[in-house]
Amino acid sequence: MSSAGTPGAARTFPELIRSAAASHGDAVAITLETEAGRESVTFADLDRQSAALARGLLARGVGKGARVGFIFGNGPGFAIALAAIARTGAVAVPISTMLRAGELVRVLRQSDVQGLIVQRTMLGKDLVARLTEALPELVGQACGALRLPRVPYLRWIVSSGEGLPTAAEAMGWLTDAGAELGEDLLLEVESEVHPTDQMIEIYTSGSMALPKGVRHLHGAVMARSHWLAEMLGVQAGEERPAQLPMFWVGGLMLYLLPGWERGAVTTCTERTLSNSRFAMGSVLAEEDLERIKGPQPWWGLGMSETLGPYGWGDEFRVPGRPVCAPMDHFAPGYDIRIADEDGRAVGDGEIGEMQVRGPAVATGLHKIDRAEHYTPDGYLRTGDLCLVEDRADGRRIHFVGRGGDMIKVSGSNVSPAEVEMELQALDGVHSAYVVGLPDRERGALLVAALVPRDGAVLDMVAIEARLRGGLSGYKVPRAWVELARDEVPLLHSNKVARREIARIVAERLSENAV
Repeated sequence: MSSAGTPGAARTFPELIRSAAASHGDAVAITLETEAGRESVTFADLDRQSAALARGLLARGVGKGARVGFIFGNGPGFAIALAAIARTGAVAVPISTMLRAGELVRVLRQSDVQGLIVQRTMLGKDLVARLTEALPELVGQACGALRLPRVPYLRWIVSSGEGLPTAAEAMGWLTDAGAELGEDLLLEVESEVHPTDQMIEIYTSGSMALPKGVRHLHGAVMARSHWLAEMLGVQAGEERPAQLPMFWVGGLMLYLLPGWERGAVTTCTERTLSNSRFAMGSVLAEEDLERIKGPQPWWGLGMSETLGPYGWGDEFRVPGRPVCAPMDHFAPGYDIRIADEDGRAVGDGEIGEMQVRGPAVATGLHKIDRAEHYTPDGYLRTGDLCLVEDRADGRRIHFVGRGGDMIKVSGSNVSPAEVEMELQALDGVHSAYVVGLPDRERGALLVAALVPRDGAVLDMVAIEARLRGGLSGYKVPRAWVELARDEVPLLHSNKVARREIARIVAERLSENAV
């Protein structure tokens, strides 16, 4: 494989790595600020260090199609691990640093990883210790010969630092083995990495479902990176703070890859929006909206399966619909339709599911039958419910909620987002969470958990009266609970855990009824 060409023309990740090193060389690529100090790598460093690690992976038997996991926060370590795995033709499986024991075991088993590269510490937590807590049967086993019935394909773990358990080896276990392999072999391996090969598997974290492994190809990732770099106006040498985790699609596609391609400096800290107490995946308060508003484009919908955002609007938001930007633009290469339950396109003023297809849409989900999430004609069923608005100047699409979040009350669908939006427009309400509890008469009893603004006293009777003036009667909650901000349950992704909110609300109402 030749290293000629420009990063913006790369069709595989190995091509991107080599061309970026040739184009940007000793310019700083990624920085990481921690309490211990500042770590920086150049584009040449990324090429050299990932090549050494890639040769080590090859020496240890990793090759085309093998599945290698890595647990890293944002920073140089993440980029080097990703690049090394991709250079060998293996499938890179980034794993969240925020997973707890049970979640971690489920992802490791579901993903079928053969090897695991682990950052030793993050935010004061020993990630290897977390791994041994999740898998106590690692004790006494040897790296390279792991035998774990709960994670049956895992054979080795590498990390760094002192005091590693016997089941894990230092990074030298890979890089020392790779020192015997020449550059010529790595070049030949990279020449057999094709745009149609799977590059990465991103594990999602939904508010209602178990994590899923989303498959993407080298060619799709590269084409998407090229478009986003242009769309975002990324410039060589500019500093771009990575606000979202790179182990999920937002940090990967909006920060790391466009910066790598254009020669920008991706600046990282150990904390991102997703490991704060910032409740994502819900209607946001005014001050929270300002935190994420940023410059144009004002993104609408996007997900792991679509390699990030694919729709955006000329306005950040419009009155009455603050959940996301009203979408009047869609990225090239995406076919979209808003369809009813029978797959027919809906018209002006109607609500249907957003369905998407195109070369950047995931080829499938690991171990899940394609028919579960794709239509017979190839559209991904996103689960996002959208309202169609036909205007004189064109069609606009409004997101109204997730299909799984809709609540059936007396035979009618209620969008929690719509009710939450009305509640958060009221004085004294910082945030609102609307859920449904089982009810024999109505099918579901609509209830609301409200978080007051600092110093505010909520009058639930007055709030209900105000709401009845602006919503149909069946959309008005029949019961009310007040929560403190730190009582709002969040998943490790900082998405609101709505099932847990429903449990808390049911318990509070039961206690009050006694």
